[in-house]
Amino acid sequence: MTDSAEPGGYDNDAVTEVIHLGRGVVAPDAPDAPPPPPRRRFDWRPVYLIAPTILVLAVIIVYPVVKAVMMSFQRNPGFNEDTGRFVTGGFAGFDNYLLWLTGNCGDGRGTCPPGTLGADFWPAVGVTLLFTVAIVGFSTLLGLWMATIMGRSFVGRSFLRASVLIPWAIPTAVTAKLWYFIFAENGIANSLLGTDIAWMTDPWASRLAVIIADVWKTTPFMALLILAGLQMIPQDVYEAARVDGASAWQRFKSITLPLVKPALMVAVLFRTLDVLRIYDLPAILGGTSGSTPISTVAILTVADIRQGHLQSASALSTLIFLGIFAVAFVMVKFLGANAVRTQDEQRKGGDR
Repeated sequence: MTDSAEPGGYDNDAVTEVIHLGRGVVAPDAPDAPPPPPRRRFDWRPVYLIAPTILVLAVIIVYPVVKAVMMSFQRNPGFNEDTGRFVTGGFAGFDNYLLWLTGNCGDGRGTCPPGTLGADFWPAVGVTLLFTVAIVGFSTLLGLWMATIMGRSFVGRSFLRASVLIPWAIPTAVTAKLWYFIFAENGIANSLLGTDIAWMTDPWASRLAVIIADVWKTTPFMALLILAGLQMIPQDVYEAARVDGASAWQRFKSITLPLVKPALMVAVLFRTLDVLRIYDLPAILGGTSGSTPISTVAILTVADIRQGHLQSASALSTLIFLGIFAVAFVMVKFLGANAVRTQDEQRKGGDR
C-alpha cells in the first residue's frame, strides 16, 4: 500500500521548499532585474565656447597680476654702496612691502627721508580714503535726489535726462582742465567768492577742489544707475500706499529706499572701487610728484614707475589690488552690493 498524505497532515517537501524560499532562495520564475541606464557622456561644447574667453582673460588679467606679484619680491636696480657696483636686481623678500608699510628705506622702520615716496605712502592712503568717503557719499545723495526727480513724469523729462549726462560724458582730462581754470588764483571761483584762496596749493582747499570736481563729473553716473533701479519698482505699490494715507516721506522711506537698495548698493560699489584708484583728476589739478596734498596711492605708483623702480611699484600695485579686493568682498558679502542675490531675495520675500 502506497503512503499518502493524510487529510490535515503536512507535506514535508512543501514545507522544506517554503523554508528555503524564506531563507532567500530565488523562485525559479523570478523576473530579471532591469539593465542599468547608459552612462551620460560629458558635453564638451560649453567648454569649447567658454575657452576662448577664459584664455583672453588669462592673458590680459591673470598674467599681469601674477607678473606684478613676482616682480614685487625682486630688488630695484641701482647702485650698491657696499660693493660699489650697479646691480640689476635680485631676490628682495618683503623689503618692497616694508618700504611702503613701515617706511623702511634700508636702515629700519621710518628711515625714509621726508619728501620721498616711501614717506608719503600713509599720507596718500589717508587722502585716498578721504576722497572715497566724501566723493561716494555726496555722489550717492545727489544721484538719488536727481534720479528721484528724473523718474517722475513731466514735460521735458527726456531733455533733462540727456543734459544731466553731459558731465559724465566729458573726458576726465577735459574736466580736470576745466576745473583747473575755475580754481586758478584769478579764476572764476575766487572771482565769485571774492576771495584769494590758493585752491591748488593749500592742503584742504585743494582736496575740496578735487572732491567738487569729481562729484560734478560722476554724480550723473550714480543717478543713471539709481534711476534704472527706480524704474523697476511697480507703481501699484505707490498707489496702494497713497490709498492707505502714507505721506511722501513715508513712501520714500518704506518703499523707495528698500526696493532701490540693489541698484543703489551696486552704484556705491562701482564708485568706491573707482575712487580708490583715482589718478587723473588729482594728477592734473595738483601734479604727479607724489608729495602734493592731493597725492593718492595711484599717483605714488606712477611716480615710482617714472623713477625706474618697477619692482617696488609692483609691490604698491599689489597692495592696492589687495585693498580694493577686500573692500569689494566686504561690500558684496556683508553690505548687500549683490544685485542678483538681493533681487532674488526680494522676489521670495527675503530670508525666512
